[in-house]
Amino acid sequence: MVAVVQRAGVLREVRAIRYATPLREGGSLPGIMEADDLGTWVVKFRGAGQGVRALVAEVIVGELGRALGLPVPELVVIDVDPVLGRVEPDQEIQDLLRASAGPNLGIDYLPGSITYDPLAFTVDPGLAARVVWLDALTLNVDRSWRNPNLLVWGGRLWLIDHGAALYPHHGWAARTAGPDPASGPPPPPDPRVLPRWEEHVLLPALGDDPAAALRAADAALAPLVGPDLLAPVVAAVQASWLDVEPGRYVDWLTARVEGDRPWLEAMTAVRPGTIAAARREAAAADAARPAPPAWLRPALSRAREDGRG
Repeated sequence: MVAVVQRAGVLREVRAIRYATPLREGGSLPGIMEADDLGTWVVKFRGAGQGVRALVAEVIVGELGRALGLPVPELVVIDVDPVLGRVEPDQEIQDLLRASAGPNLGIDYLPGSITYDPLAFTVDPGLAARVVWLDALTLNVDRSWRNPNLLVWGGRLWLIDHGAALYPHHGWAARTAGPDPASGPPPPPDPRVLPRWEEHVLLPALGDDPAAALRAADAALAPLVGPDLLAPVVAAVQASWLDVEPGRYVDWLTARVEGDRPWLEAMTAVRPGTIAAARREAAAADAARPAPPAWLRPALSRAREDGRG
């Protein structure tokens, strides 16, 4: 059964008071910071290389997941003063903080959490199907068995790191002073299938009939996703991060969830054995790749263990 839908809204705002430590995994160089609400937050910085649209994706997909009853750590807007990094010896971190003055994204830090391991933690098939469905809808390409972006904390599964989702928006032109694109005809549905969906870390948790599990998740969630739900989800994005009309996201997601949903049909038309074979082929391809240089291996090992990025 799907949890009761929770309405998204404006993110709570806090002020960073201490830069604790960098998380030196992943290209976004997140850091752990303490804030004036006595909370500890994993901070994704607006000045990171992925650009501010990665923060937009984090908020929209995270808050959409929360609105659909999925377990997502709290998101906040955290105001960062670059002076907080003055004792950080890494020049790259200092430069990042200087480029990120003002509002950034904070994700609730879950102390003692561990990266999801399908061999060590059992996930309810219904929950797994809803997570796969959300990732397929939002084109979240970053939830594979190589990098689960799932944490286990308090005996529950938690969804993190959605900055790689909604990737078509990186090709959208920034808004201008001209007419609002939302005033024109709605965009055609985007039929794209989630790339490499066969490698999604939760597919094995869907049970003996993954197609049926995904159809059940679709039947439960698709009717909930529309402008009434999406408008407050998009409104949670900090206005200064948006260089695209907010309605563009509402229209894109609405068009994707309406109609025949070819992106879902492609995922439910295969046999379970096909998924297992695809994952074996991907693992073999990874094994055939040259080993990374010795100096890089410790960093890659920490990244796999932590699961953040």
